[in-house]
Amino acid sequence: MRISDKLVEDFLKKSGKVNADQLGQLVEQEKTEKRPLQDLVVNGNILSEKELTRLYAEAVDVPFVELNPKDIKKELLTALPERIARQYNAIAFDTDEDGVRYVAMADPDDVQALNFLQKQLGTLKVYIAPESQIKAALDTYRGNIEGELTKVISSDELEAAEETGEEEEVDANDLKEDSAIAQTVNLIIEYGIKAGASDIHIEPREGFIIVRYRIDGLLREANKLPRRVLSALVSRIKILANLKIDEHRAPQDGRFKIEVSGQVYALRVSTLPVVDGEKVVMRILNESTKAASFEELGFWGHALGTLKQSIVQSNGMILVTGPTGSGKSTTLFSILSMLNTPSVNISTIEDPVEYRIPGVNQTQVNPIAGMSFANGLRSLLRQDPNVIMVGEIRDSETADLAVQAALTGHLVFSTLHTSDAATSLPRLLDMNIEPFLIASTIRVVIGQRLVRKLCTECREQYAPDNGTISRIKVAFNLNSDQDFARIHELEIQALKDGVGTAATGGKEVKDYSSSERAINRLFKAHEDGCNNCNHTGYKGRIGIYEVLENSLEVQKAILANTSSEELEQLAIKSGMIGLRLDGFVKALRGQTTLEEVLRVSSSQ
Repeated sequence: MRISDKLVEDFLKKSGKVNADQLGQLVEQEKTEKRPLQDLVVNGNILSEKELTRLYAEAVDVPFVELNPKDIKKELLTALPERIARQYNAIAFDTDEDGVRYVAMADPDDVQALNFLQKQLGTLKVYIAPESQIKAALDTYRGNIEGELTKVISSDELEAAEETGEEEEVDANDLKEDSAIAQTVNLIIEYGIKAGASDIHIEPREGFIIVRYRIDGLLREANKLPRRVLSALVSRIKILANLKIDEHRAPQDGRFKIEVSGQVYALRVSTLPVVDGEKVVMRILNESTKAASFEELGFWGHALGTLKQSIVQSNGMILVTGPTGSGKSTTLFSILSMLNTPSVNISTIEDPVEYRIPGVNQTQVNPIAGMSFANGLRSLLRQDPNVIMVGEIRDSETADLAVQAALTGHLVFSTLHTSDAATSLPRLLDMNIEPFLIASTIRVVIGQRLVRKLCTECREQYAPDNGTISRIKVAFNLNSDQDFARIHELEIQALKDGVGTAATGGKEVKDYSSSERAINRLFKAHEDGCNNCNHTGYKGRIGIYEVLENSLEVQKAILANTSSEELEQLAIKSGMIGLRLDGFVKALRGQTTLEEVLRVSSSQ
């Protein structure tokens, strides 16, 4: 679907997302880069593809529809042959009692396509849907990964997976674009993307290959492949990632892009020699994803207000802490995307560059070329930045440079590997940063973890037994009526802020006017799950947070070399909600379970 620039300008004015100056800058950018205004608006996260499609639907008077591939019945879908559906970007998704077919198209103005579809299906009712949703629906014509892999790798080979340790030599034909090995690699990647995996693991064993996917933070075994295809499989991935296919003794890192269902994904590839061969891990990064809002990430209440206030400051430092895989990069990606305007110069030094942000100057750490975090930060300071993001503060030199940058009129973002927000401040002291500099530069410290979200379609409410209630009280330090009154107060605030509001089609979480009785009604994952969550009981992840504001009391405590425990207590008195307490409230609101909160926060 191609929308005229004039119409896009009208949509921007109507939406109120840009002012006159910003619109003028976009028009100038369109002329300079010779790119359609539509693409600039979507890629710049000004309007999402869905928002733009909805506005276009209103303008051309064609009904808008959102497609969920899982909701489309197979018999309705296959009424339109796959070849025709792909040719015209059209999906038959429903029908009425009179036999009228409902068809979603990306471009309802395509007269030739409409005429052909009418001949194929008869009477139509045409809708317009986002092109990415149509492409996702088109992929449902294909079967599951086992069936698809069986087509490209013979059944005999699959059955022999555990019977042979022999490994075939790589043939030139195995590495062609249309080879069975290339198709196998594509299928493995596509399945991972559709399953919502963050990582794909291809692991050699003595007699076979295991493919595992990390979904919602947990690894799941998907299928086995014959050992004999290992060399060809790894070589094909190395070619895609521009790695050396004849290097098997040393680890290698690379990157490549792939388009699936209209979305562009970057795959960060890491190979590692292991006892049984070479293991490959591919990190999946959706480059088409629009940055999530703070509310979508899981911020609310005091944490949300504190964070919003801190990122509009002209200088100072904002730190994000947590272990690997806790969502720190995603939080920073969202913040930088919010600050990313034509009038602001944002520069980053990262290892590696995970999210590509149009308009942001992103630099990759390269130790071989002498580009460390410290050296990169020195160079960034000579590039006239307003906002700086340092991927991680690992040493005293980087910490000192980041603090100096924050003192000299820059807004600096970075991450630290500490267990909680309060521990970050003494950690900077350990890096030989003077207490008065920490007190004067740090704005806020965000501590975070990721928990699995309960599936809103099949989650269940239950009443825990007395033993479970006792364990909950101990785990979450609930000792008095005052503790429960505080939780109830926070739950009411969370309800007002929309925490736990179910997605469309889900079951709404009700408000309960209770205190201690709150833990007599909890939520758990359905044992067998449902189609919506691939029978796991969970779908997606959400953050639990603590946002420590560097208040006057905290600054005084830093100057007095106070311990992290005392700093945390001071922050809580100033309104900070601790990590576990935030998770507790989200569990009461039906977003996750207490078991999940304890699982991810047990390292505290």
